[in-house]
Amino acid sequence: MPLAMPDFIYLASQSPRRRQLLDQIGVRHELLLPEPGEDAEALEAVRPGESPAAYVRRVTQLKLQAAVRRLAARGLPPAPVLCADTTVAQGRAILGKPQGDADAARMLARLAGASHRVLTAVALADGARRAEALSTSRVRFAALSAARIRAYVASGEAAGKAGAYGIQGRAAAFIEHISGSYSGIMGLPLHETAQILRQAGVRMA
Repeated sequence: MPLAMPDFIYLASQSPRRRQLLDQIGVRHELLLPEPGEDAEALEAVRPGESPAAYVRRVTQLKLQAAVRRLAARGLPPAPVLCADTTVAQGRAILGKPQGDADAARMLARLAGASHRVLTAVALADGARRAEALSTSRVRFAALSAARIRAYVASGEAAGKAGAYGIQGRAAAFIEHISGSYSGIMGLPLHETAQILRQAGVRMA
């Protein structure tokens, strides 16, 4: 007898943008968030000499492993678990989440008038099965004055975002050109995510 098609997944992410993107493609999901005692940020530490692609894939797998353990510990109904991680890179330099306003301003000054890559890794656990994908997009920023950078940082949008900006907010006005996945830059590449979910038999609207 064939197994029933999963009608929902667990999303192990606190990002409201990832929830919005799953809603966009009709995927029912429930959050599977860390306990207060879990140090989720520690998983994002960069290893010396690590390439951006290796980094974002490794962090996503660590998040997935933690989420699968969390699911088992809570005794929740079984369903596929989805994780993702996004980073911004220039060359081999990784620009993660800023550590305060000064760090955010430094990152934005570095990105201004130049191109960078946005890498988002996606991973799914469905019982013993694992699937993953990597989306890489290129973004070019216009030149930005120090005053414009200060105003953006003061808006609060830079906090908690890789590269100190969110494409879905005010920073959209900084962008001259994009090559790649807009949803991937937001934090969840929908083409790759949909492929993984279909392979797992997840129902989509």
